[in-house]
Amino acid sequence: MSGISGLRTWVVERPPAAGTAVMATAVVSIGLRLAGAEVVSRIFLVLACLAWLTLAATFVVRLAGHRDRWAEEACDPAALTAVAATAVLGTRISLLGVQPLAGALLALAALFWPVLLVSVLRHCGRRMPGTVFMCCVATQALAVLAATLARAEATAWLAHAALVLFWLGLLLYALTLPRFDSRQVLHGPGDHWIAGGALSISALAGARLISADSARLYLWNTDDSEVLHQVTAVLLVLDLVCYAVLVLAELARPRLRYGLLRWATVFSMGMTAAATLAVSAALDVSWLSGPGKVLVWVAVAVWLAAAAGAVLAWRAREAGEPGVTSTARQ
Repeated sequence: MSGISGLRTWVVERPPAAGTAVMATAVVSIGLRLAGAEVVSRIFLVLACLAWLTLAATFVVRLAGHRDRWAEEACDPAALTAVAATAVLGTRISLLGVQPLAGALLALAALFWPVLLVSVLRHCGRRMPGTVFMCCVATQALAVLAATLARAEATAWLAHAALVLFWLGLLLYALTLPRFDSRQVLHGPGDHWIAGGALSISALAGARLISADSARLYLWNTDDSEVLHQVTAVLLVLDLVCYAVLVLAELARPRLRYGLLRWATVFSMGMTAAATLAVSAALDVSWLSGPGKVLVWVAVAVWLAAAAGAVLAWRAREAGEPGVTSTARQ
């Protein structure tokens, strides 16, 4: 009974930002697939599915038995990690060829997206942490999955819905950027990387939209296609610049202590790798493939470091070391 009680307590106490671990694992799986490492990619996919199941259990338990806390946490931008995690995992499952399950995950993510987005935007203040960009990330995650499904199923309305979400995501980035506390670049616990992750998932959405067009659908006219190409290329350039700035900031102010929000760093690095490879294929820029593959393995290394940090933090918490619990949950 004590084990069940402990598990229930662990589920109840998980913070909204726990979804970043699912996002990070799923996107690393996507990047590995795009890099051609299918076997390793599927290992990460299994891990992402297991992590998503714990996230879903937390969400359901919180919604069913702790409504007040659920409503309070729904105001936190980190709550949108549940939407983004579901959509990113759905994208990887779609790439695996299991379209019905991917479609179900899209429907589930789309169901909660407007509720959480409106709640977050209504309570959005100034000098926000990097999680404020989850408004953009969650929206673009839906766009990526919808565009991926549209290509797989030759479904025009899904592609057009993805295009609307793509432009809405860019608008949300523009609206949240002034609210981001730029000091987080030098002092943030890891979620400041989402400033770049939002750009990379936007570039990935653009690449998936371009790839969704085909002779069967004729989705975009010449002008629309040209705009998509240009915007996608600009987004990737901005993302790579942001990536470089954030790496330099990490070197200037090392933050080596593990915290939950470090999974947001892994997600953003993995998403930059995936976006680079996707844009390389969509825009036929072959020389981007090499750097993209390097970035994938960098993301894998950072994922392993974060996983090791999580295990060490858990062991220290079980041993009752002071100060560990708060640090591990940040």
